Amino acid sequence: MKLLNYTTTYFAFLLLLIITVWALIFYWQMLDEIYDSMDDGLENQKMLVIQKAIKDPSILQKTNFDDGYYTFRKVTKSDKILSHRDQYRDTTMYMLNEDDFEPVRLLESIFRHEDEYYKVKVITSMVEEDDLIEDLFYSILWLYIGMVVSILLLNNFLLKKVWHPFYDLLRKLKNFNIESDQEIHYAETNIEEFKLLNKNVDRLLKKSRESYVNQKQFIENASHELQTPLAISINKLELLLESEHLNEKDISLLADGIQNLERLSKFNKSLLLLSKIENRQFENIETLDINQVLQEIIDSLEDLADLRKINIEFEQQQQLFFEGNKELIFILYVNLIKNAIIHSSKNNRIYINVAQNEVVIQNEGEHPLNTAVIFQRFYKKSGVKSSTGIGLALAKAIADKYELGLHYHFREGHLFITEFPVNLKNS
Repeated sequence: MKLLNYTTTYFAFLLLLIITVWALIFYWQMLDEIYDSMDDGLENQKMLVIQKAIKDPSILQKTNFDDGYYTFRKVTKSDKILSHRDQYRDTTMYMLNEDDFEPVRLLESIFRHEDEYYKVKVITSMVEEDDLIEDLFYSILWLYIGMVVSILLLNNFLLKKVWHPFYDLLRKLKNFNIESDQEIHYAETNIEEFKLLNKNVDRLLKKSRESYVNQKQFIENASHELQTPLAISINKLELLLESEHLNEKDISLLADGIQNLERLSKFNKSLLLLSKIENRQFENIETLDINQVLQEIIDSLEDLADLRKINIEFEQQQQLFFEGNKELIFILYVNLIKNAIIHSSKNNRIYINVAQNEVVIQNEGEHPLNTAVIFQRFYKKSGVKSSTGIGLALAKAIADKYELGLHYHFREGHLFITEFPVNLKNS
């Protein structure tokens, strides 16, 4: 969810709560004001009716509301009557125009006329609470909708303009590539927080770029400085191994030394390659035919498979294409297929299948591997001395670089599944 929509959601819920509380308070205050106004009107009507009765005593005989809004009733003198105060209450009365009982406000009062006491009742129509609540509800509803729409318009026009430097920075950071020597040009802004953000992002990017360049140079230098002496040492030992003056013990020691140096050279290459992958130093991108890449790898490993008497079965249910670096994709599947060959017992088979947006590599096995550490560096379960324990870590690093799902399962054998994005152009 975008920031503006996120704040709008909070505003909408907060506004609903505020308007609801405000509507309840307003409703009770409005009722109080309505009752106060009606009571003042009834008080005034009572005084007018009493004055009228004093001038025209005949109306004191009016005992019902059939032809007016007031009635009189003679009462006996008593302490209760003498202490009687004006009373206001709500009641209902039949209305001819509505043909129904409607709510009215009633005032009862006691007054004295010619040593006689009379109770006067005065009524006035009042607003029905049901209608009042309904009208208030719809008024508040339209007010709430109008305010939410106003907030949306405010966010999408005014606030969007205010937040433009922030979104401009996000867009440029999204397209930023630390491998290329590019600079970010920040949008002009008068907002202090955005200025501070741009300043700190610029400092962080420059420091990251500097660290990346230094690390890249170190990897390149290490690759040259380590591989060259190792290659020279191996060549010299191989020349010494061809000498006629060596006995069997010396030959065995030299062969063992050459084997360890070759393993060290291979180990060094793998670590350097892993560092390059993690630092994204492979920029050459092309459209790859995954089926063709797998076929090339199978052909290149055919001798190793024959040596171990392993039969490789390659099934192609789908033609799979992918945008990536060919060298890295080649290394990914070389490591997975070679791992299956080396760790399979002789006279077994390896099954490779290109299915719906995935590549499955399966080899036989009796016990599952530890899924928690299988893709970690230097993890080795078997006793293969030539293994560096980095092959699967390399494969995982390449898969993560291209956001491919590399998973291990054990179902009547070891399964390594590479899942490709579903939006590929496959056939």
